[in-house]
Amino acid sequence: MKRCEWIQDKPDFYVDYHDHVWGKPEHNDRQLFKWLILEMFHIGLSWQLVLSKEENFAKAFDDYDYQLIARYNEADILRLMDDAGIIRHRKKIEAAIQNAKAFLGLQAEWGSFNAFIWHFTNGETVFRFKNEPMKASSDLSDQVTAILKQAGFNFLGSVTVYSYLQAIGMINDHDWDCEFR
Repeated sequence: MKRCEWIQDKPDFYVDYHDHVWGKPEHNDRQLFKWLILEMFHIGLSWQLVLSKEENFAKAFDDYDYQLIARYNEADILRLMDDAGIIRHRKKIEAAIQNAKAFLGLQAEWGSFNAFIWHFTNGETVFRFKNEPMKASSDLSDQVTAILKQAGFNFLGSVTVYSYLQAIGMINDHDWDCEFR
C-alpha cells in the first residue's frame, strides 16, 4: 500500500492517524475541538508524542467536551497539572480552557464551529498540487489564525493552525501518489 513518505517506520497509531484522519474532512464540532486542542499541545513537541497520549487527553479533558472544559476552574487546572498521562504545561492547559470559551462564542455566532471553520474554503478541501512542496503555513492559515485570535483563542499561530487545517481535512497534503489522498 502506497502511503506518504513521512509515515514510513511510524508506530501503528500514527499510521492510523495518517490513514483515517489526516486530510479527511471533519465536520463534527467535538472532533473539530479535539484536534484544535491536540494541535495546541503539539507546539514545541513532536506530533508523535501528542498522538501517543490522545487517549489520556480524552480522559483528562472529559472526552473533549468543550462545554465542560469552558467551565474548568483552578481545581481542574491543578488536576490536569498532576496528570502524568498528558502534557502538563500550565499555559497550554489554561489556553485549552480559554479556547473552549472562544469555541462556544463562535458556535453561538455561526450556529456551529463547523460552519465557521469551513466557510474559509466554501466547504471545500484545498489540495496540494503535484510536485508542490509541503508547507508549514499559508495565506489561509494566516487568515484563520488572525480571526481565531480576534475571537479570543490563545496559544495558536499560523503553523499550528496549518497543522490543524490538515488534521481536519481542510487542507489535504497527502503525497500525490498516496492511496489516502
